[in-house]
Amino acid sequence: MPNFCAAPNCTRKSTSADLAFFRFPRDPARSVAPGPSRRRGEGERRVHTLRAGRCGFGRCQRWVENCRRADLEDKTPDQLNKHYRLCAKHFETSMICRTSPYRTVLRDNAVPTIFDLTSHLNNPRSRHRKRIKELSEEEIRSLNQPKSGEAFEQEKMSQESVDNDIPNPASVEGGDEPSEDSIPLTQEERENKDYLKSLFEILILLGKQNIPLDGHNADSLPEGIFTPDNFQALLEFRINSGDEVLRKRFETTAVNLAYCSKMQQKQMLEICENCVRDETLREVRDSHFFSIVTDELVDLAGEEHLPILVRFVDYCHNLREEFIGFLPYEADPEILAVKFHTTITEKWGLNMEYCRGQAYIVSSGFASKMKTVATRILEKYPQAVYTLSASCALNIWLAKSVPVLRISVALGTIEEVCSFFHQSPQLLTGLDNVITLLFQNSEEKGNELKGIVRSSWTGRHDTFEIVVDLLQAFVLCLDSINDTSIRWNSSVAGRAYILSTALADFDFVVTVVIIKNILSFTRAFGKNLQGQTSDVFFAASSLTAVLHSLNEVMENIEVYHEFWFEEATNLAMKLDLSVKLPGKFCRAQQGSLDSEMTPENYYKETLSIPTVEHIIQELKDIFSEQHLRALKCLSLVPSVMGQLKFNTSEEHHADMYKNDLTNPDTLSAELHCWRIKWKHRGKDIELPTTIYETLHLPDIKFFPNVYSLLKVLCILPIMKVENEKFEIGRRRLKAYLKNTLTEQRSGNLALLNINFDNKHDLDLMVDTYIKLYPDKADYPEEFLPSSEGTEET
Repeated sequence: MPNFCAAPNCTRKSTSADLAFFRFPRDPARSVAPGPSRRRGEGERRVHTLRAGRCGFGRCQRWVENCRRADLEDKTPDQLNKHYRLCAKHFETSMICRTSPYRTVLRDNAVPTIFDLTSHLNNPRSRHRKRIKELSEEEIRSLNQPKSGEAFEQEKMSQESVDNDIPNPASVEGGDEPSEDSIPLTQEERENKDYLKSLFEILILLGKQNIPLDGHNADSLPEGIFTPDNFQALLEFRINSGDEVLRKRFETTAVNLAYCSKMQQKQMLEICENCVRDETLREVRDSHFFSIVTDELVDLAGEEHLPILVRFVDYCHNLREEFIGFLPYEADPEILAVKFHTTITEKWGLNMEYCRGQAYIVSSGFASKMKTVATRILEKYPQAVYTLSASCALNIWLAKSVPVLRISVALGTIEEVCSFFHQSPQLLTGLDNVITLLFQNSEEKGNELKGIVRSSWTGRHDTFEIVVDLLQAFVLCLDSINDTSIRWNSSVAGRAYILSTALADFDFVVTVVIIKNILSFTRAFGKNLQGQTSDVFFAASSLTAVLHSLNEVMENIEVYHEFWFEEATNLAMKLDLSVKLPGKFCRAQQGSLDSEMTPENYYKETLSIPTVEHIIQELKDIFSEQHLRALKCLSLVPSVMGQLKFNTSEEHHADMYKNDLTNPDTLSAELHCWRIKWKHRGKDIELPTTIYETLHLPDIKFFPNVYSLLKVLCILPIMKVENEKFEIGRRRLKAYLKNTLTEQRSGNLALLNINFDNKHDLDLMVDTYIKLYPDKADYPEEFLPSSEGTEET
């Protein structure tokens, strides 16, 4: 459905001209800087800015006032944003920016000022659905006054500049009554647009349903057999179902030509991806502040990619975490940092000046490279603090970041063991039986472990404690599978043998025991970081104690390591394992004079010492002084304020966000009023316990500085998403990766599938395709002979 301009006496629509259309803004209470109102008029286009400088009015209200349409005044900003658009003809050229070939946007303070408010007076009998407010005689005289030559030339130049702009792909369907444009489309142009729209509809359907375009491997088919791929099969189905647009296009096509070439499919998918992504990014820009989070590396058709998510607070005050795309992974961290920054700023159009946090969840071995990315981002944007992500337990985060290979191997083995037993209920039942036998004298502990192994226990704060407790059970259960291989197929038995060998190795045993003991000092701290807002606030204050404990361990590493190694030795005896040096080390030392290295000293030097040193440094990095100052501002949450007996001093920590505040000069007085409000509340009023609850208070807008601070604090990656329905980006990403074969994964289709509920503007996609590929749009490739051979349809 095309977009129709909501301006009075404007008959333009998006399908008939190269013209950008813009949504009404959603920010009803956003303040604007005072400015002079202007009136000027000539011919059919008039400039009329009404009360443009009234301080405190939202930009949405100013748009409505300048339109002078009475029927829009009773509509909410959300309704206006969803259903009404203004074309670029009503904005000064300086208010319009082209950020990429896919996107034309308005400046943050843009207000429409160019309107025709009088031409309908020449035809009083005309019927207008766009009801214009009645103008006073003084306003009519002002509009009819001839403007000066200089003003006329300025408006003419402004209009010519706007006429040459391109459409805005962020717009969606909606608008007003249709009308004929001065330059109508030809019959051929209309048919071509309808044809392209059908192709886009099929691509979007395939993406939403997670159906690959190919559907099968042509190389695996016997010679002489041709089967159409999913895309072509759907085209044929639509033709047979009565799609006259497609039938007319293909009725004269040679039977040995494909309906749509692979190259054209790829180009159209890229446009779909950009349009769908821009729908989310538009909301991010409206929110201004955001944080960037990455997930673990993903294999897309043989190439590694970084999934990128963005956190922001939407116009309904909800914290959201949305998936916005994949970034090809680079082995060189410096190149990766450059591409990361370029993609986000230039390709996706986000302003990193508004980035307030960054967190990178990566597999073991890649942490150091992503840390380089974080460092480069911090150098350019000091307020984009490097933090832990709330979706990952601190102990798992720290273990993955340790640059010790045996820890990376141990983590991978643990994940494989969990995956192995979860593939079959029979395997879990067998493991339950072994746990029952081993914990006969501690039935309560055994039942607790049975419940844990049926959950996603590899992401818990106490994962390594669980592994140590269940290691004997895992090995015995895996060995029993090998002993009864007749019951299990060869694939299960073979995998069980490999895992049993990996677990029943002293190198694995000593690794998990030592990392368990080291991370025991951060377990409670990390658990609090994923708790309520008050838990996070007080956890930040306890970091000093955690670092003090780890430093004490480092100073007395000889004593601590002796206890850890003894525990590992006792566990190895239960598994009937010999205490020895790793075979790789022994082979490397053959013929060496240094033959006095004991297993205890070896693991102290290569495992215990580097791990403790790294964890101390990593805690200092992800809890920098700037990050801790931000977390101390959580005392703005009333429940935290109450626990502190309302004796707080947020203004001393809020300096880092001074430029983000609505009115920083009044911060101290406003915070005083905020404390008084909650200190002297009624007895029946409970204190909000989270940022989410505080942001949804009815009177939060009466405290604009507090509101701004809470929004920025909310998007820090360390803060969990309180409402699970707004954390769907990561869960949908996991579901897509789980349900899609590696060779069938596609970055374009993934974005369509994960964001299946986003709006899709087919007219916009068609117009963008025609602009980017005008030759291919006029002469589709499927009608050209193929140099790669022919395929019978």
